[in-house]
Amino acid sequence: MTVLDLFSGAGGLSEGFFRVGATFVGHVEADAHACKTLRTRTAYWNLKNKNKLNIYYDYLLKKITTEELWDKAEVKNSNDVINIPISDDSFDEITKIIKQNLKDKNIKKVDLIIGGPPCQAYSVIGRARMKESVKCDPRNFLYLYYVRFLITFKPKMFIFENVPGLRSASNGKHFEDIKRAIDDAGYHMELKELIASDYGVLQARKRIIIVGWKKINKQINYEYPEFELIENKYTIKDVLDDLPITKPDNMIEGLGKYRTKTNQYLIDSNIRDKKFNILTQHETRMHNSRDIEIYKEAINLWNKDRKRLSYKDLAKKRPELITHKNITSFTNRFNVIKANEKASHTILAHMAMDGHYYIHPDINQHRSLSVREAARLQSFPDDFYFEGPRTSQFRQIGNAVPPKMAEQIAKKIKELV
Repeated sequence: MTVLDLFSGAGGLSEGFFRVGATFVGHVEADAHACKTLRTRTAYWNLKNKNKLNIYYDYLLKKITTEELWDKAEVKNSNDVINIPISDDSFDEITKIIKQNLKDKNIKKVDLIIGGPPCQAYSVIGRARMKESVKCDPRNFLYLYYVRFLITFKPKMFIFENVPGLRSASNGKHFEDIKRAIDDAGYHMELKELIASDYGVLQARKRIIIVGWKKINKQINYEYPEFELIENKYTIKDVLDDLPITKPDNMIEGLGKYRTKTNQYLIDSNIRDKKFNILTQHETRMHNSRDIEIYKEAINLWNKDRKRLSYKDLAKKRPELITHKNITSFTNRFNVIKANEKASHTILAHMAMDGHYYIHPDINQHRSLSVREAARLQSFPDDFYFEGPRTSQFRQIGNAVPPKMAEQIAKKIKELV
């Protein structure tokens, strides 16, 4: 299965296809930090396929540099990761690189295109934040380039991923435009709204997954694939428990740093197997003393009474902690990760800005989630390394498709392609 990955982000969707043995002829992504992450992950898969993961583990242990890893894994000079924003000016250049990749790999054609344009202009939260400016946001029209790639490479199928708000943006006009453009390009599409917790991810994350087929004749009845569901037997506690206790503004990394052995959920979800013992990026952000006190109030309230802290109630109980006069506008500002529930609330890219919405449930840690904890809730394996500064790492994680969900999609699509 030969795959072209558009608007790749850090590679959550492509991770699922790597796991079923796909060959990539390009990951196209505008963000430089995400591209470095993609290149490092490509290095992992190259080394894994050659039974040389000891080199990758040396990198996680900081025994070799990023450049040395990329060089040893033969990705340093590769054009598989294409760090170019997709636009009218760059389309021909990107297409040329992909065609050269096909030639270099001795592959005749692309079987599948995957990916989804940035979703800020389609998401309900994004539209609320951007207000009237959302109408002229150029990200509304990035789908047109996706369609141009379909026309250029003519894959058998495609996977187009986005937020549920895609269907309602501009009162449904954008979605109708997308359907029309895909139909004009010679493809039939079907879609469903899927929830990550049905596919081995302990997170209530909803995404639109569009599956498209190249139209061969009008008699074919295209049916949406039945992706294998995974029964959830676990809770959030199983995601977090083996990680070492930490504090705000701290980093714990290295060999033998886990608090306990792995557990069945971590094994089943490919997060941490029995042999893996290198912890990375268990890094927390700094919190001021006021926020720490608010976190304690929020954790206690949830753990004791199963109630979420509201800013209005906080103003009555602890007025010295209030910094905003409008106490009704911050009702949903603070949210604790519920350790005993089967799915967390959605991990969003906004967590790069602050951690108030992602408070760790342990009252003794009084902090927001670490980078590694957020990655785990997205089902990223512990050997998946996010490049760039911490803010970018959180953003990459929040924007990604959960790899375990992507793997379930990839397994079925491989049968169809």
